[in-house]
Amino acid sequence: MIAQLLPTYSRAPLSFVKGEGSWLIEADGRRFLDLGAGIAVNALGHANPALVEALTDQAQRLWHTSNLYQVPQQQALAEKLVDATFADTVFFTNSGTEACELAVKMARKYFYDKGQSERVEIITFSGSFHGRSSAGIAAAGSEKMTKGFGPLLPGFVHLHWGDHDALAPAITGKTAALLIEPVQGEGGIVPLPDQCLKGLRDLCDEKGILLILDEVQCGVGRTGRLFAHEWAGVDPDIMMVAKGIGGGFPLGAVLATEKAASGMTAGTHGSTYGGNPLGCAVGNKVMDIVSDPAFLAEVNRKAGLFRQRLEALVAEHPDVFDHVRGTGLMLGLKCKAANLDVVDAGYANAVITVPAADNVIRILPPLTITDDEIAEAVIRLGAAAASLKTPSASSG
Repeated sequence: MIAQLLPTYSRAPLSFVKGEGSWLIEADGRRFLDLGAGIAVNALGHANPALVEALTDQAQRLWHTSNLYQVPQQQALAEKLVDATFADTVFFTNSGTEACELAVKMARKYFYDKGQSERVEIITFSGSFHGRSSAGIAAAGSEKMTKGFGPLLPGFVHLHWGDHDALAPAITGKTAALLIEPVQGEGGIVPLPDQCLKGLRDLCDEKGILLILDEVQCGVGRTGRLFAHEWAGVDPDIMMVAKGIGGGFPLGAVLATEKAASGMTAGTHGSTYGGNPLGCAVGNKVMDIVSDPAFLAEVNRKAGLFRQRLEALVAEHPDVFDHVRGTGLMLGLKCKAANLDVVDAGYANAVITVPAADNVIRILPPLTITDDEIAEAVIRLGAAAASLKTPSASSG
């Protein structure tokens, strides 16, 4: 008999009933140090007082009206995002998946309106993750994402991550855009080197196509800049945002230049809930906090401290861990032991991490994690590692 909840998740046997900052409290009272932050969502921790106040105040006033009318909170958040980024315009969604759908539509509509309707193809890369909608799985293209869900949405060209020689030849008269994550999250915490992102920007300019960045996981302060592409000193034409922008409330956005968004006129896209007063009230407060240079400086300082401690952890447990990767507070531990075993051992030691591809565990703590909590996190990860032995280590 099928479960009441569609069984598409392999859920851990944990039921959290309360959160406080970097901590989650289980129904039985156990306190877990949360290094997953709801998969990079709870950027300011659990039950952040400023976000609680913003949400509560708005909830007492107005929840929903639809986009048939002006939404002042939405306008305010759009202005903040435009002021702080490359973008000229913003569309609000409820998730990163919805942001991907619009980004694809926007790129194709741009060329359609230019009289180049044949330009519909979007180049993507192995290891990518762009959500689980029809466009998202077609963009990723992996068998894990697509098997059994055909026919797939056409118009995506898949290249191997890091295959520079294949890039230019893949761009044809049918190409509309190139879509890439500055740091792959689901793919195993794989940063795109700054020089490569600069090269992609130059190539897109040379070939007259659009650059779409997926910053759903790596954006909103996660890498120590407001958005990860800022480290490379380049701007995209279109950018997908979600997760951290809502601090735990479902909120996403597509940011774009005036040129890239020029085809999206009245009636070409919509969302019933996207940009609702509740979500945007929280998003405004998140932006106020995360865009502060002093806050981002602290993220960078703590990221350096955490990485240093994790490097020491790898040295102490070379039979379990191979190396540290990532940037900012978007870190990964490449494992020698099975990464799911490491995650489970973490649960047993009351510390939460998130698995990813390439046998990696993701370290995605709230950006507000303290130095003491970083120290405690490494202690608990060390205890988890000590409880594990790889086959090669045990056989020796």
